[in-house]
Amino acid sequence: MQRRSLILHAAAAALALPALVRAQALEKPRTTIAVGGKNLLYYLPLTVAEQRGYFKAEGLDLTIVDFSGGARALQAVVGGSADVVSGAFEHTVNMQHKGQRMRAFVLQGRAPQIVLGVNPKTMAGYQTVADLKGKKIGVTAPGSSTNVMVNFILAKAGLKPSDVSIIGVGAAQGAVAAMRAGQIDAISNLDPVITLLQRSGDLKIVSDTRIVAEAEKVFGGPMPAGCLYAPQSFIDKNPATTQALANAMVRANKWIQAAGPAEIIKSVPESYLLGDRAVYIDAFLAAKGALSADGMFPDKGPDTAFRALASIDAEIAKARLDLGAVFTNDFVKKANVKYPKG
Repeated sequence: MQRRSLILHAAAAALALPALVRAQALEKPRTTIAVGGKNLLYYLPLTVAEQRGYFKAEGLDLTIVDFSGGARALQAVVGGSADVVSGAFEHTVNMQHKGQRMRAFVLQGRAPQIVLGVNPKTMAGYQTVADLKGKKIGVTAPGSSTNVMVNFILAKAGLKPSDVSIIGVGAAQGAVAAMRAGQIDAISNLDPVITLLQRSGDLKIVSDTRIVAEAEKVFGGPMPAGCLYAPQSFIDKNPATTQALANAMVRANKWIQAAGPAEIIKSVPESYLLGDRAVYIDAFLAAKGALSADGMFPDKGPDTAFRALASIDAEIAKARLDLGAVFTNDFVKKANVKYPKG
């Protein structure tokens, strides 16, 4: 009887072993991700992975901290209050220039999805980008990717960043209110904010990088957008944790591409809809093509990001950077093997 009991205990322990080993294999199961504007379609894969339990399925006990823009999310990781950034790819290039090694390891967006538009109330006579000189332009947060795109488009028109006033308006109702009240003359923002303003007649689009072809035309090549990136030291110390994060995100990317608008609506918090489900559905349909289907970074993406930053920063233009060190597809390749269909 005692022998049978020992055998049963041993069998039970063997069954529990895979889950135990998986949990122990994660060097940092309690991980914190900083994001700037979590409600945006730009970060839909992050929200889907969270809401559908994909992070938990990988053994992660994840905390997601939301900030007003990507620059502040990056500051959280630099300051040590978060481990990983869900943010714009070009920050990895910029940070290498500043002497801090950051590496992107799973892609969320294959185009920036940022839209620059003018306020029909305050700029009824708008003709060209040159008309923005001396105007107030709202961005999610100063220094964020929405600000970078403004600077890039201004530079192509022969204007300097100092020729305009940049104002942080966030990525939700505050941005909508600022535009409608005429507090800003133009806005560089993302969905669902853009679709909401467009539908109500409060926005005239100047440049729309939700369209992949237009994004590549604007930036002169593939421009990776939202991604997860982290200090190289975090990736080196926590390869299994990094892999778990990549697995969850790739699974979310694939689920989104196969999902219909009704399924998407059910998978995001009510507050993300900005009070109008129809607007959110339109926004999703506008952004879907710009979201990554598999999490893979295009090989020429870092070159495009470098050129964009170099066009607005003379110091970066002179820098010799190792662009191969700002991203890796190693984790994504393994994730795609694990989740071939999401």
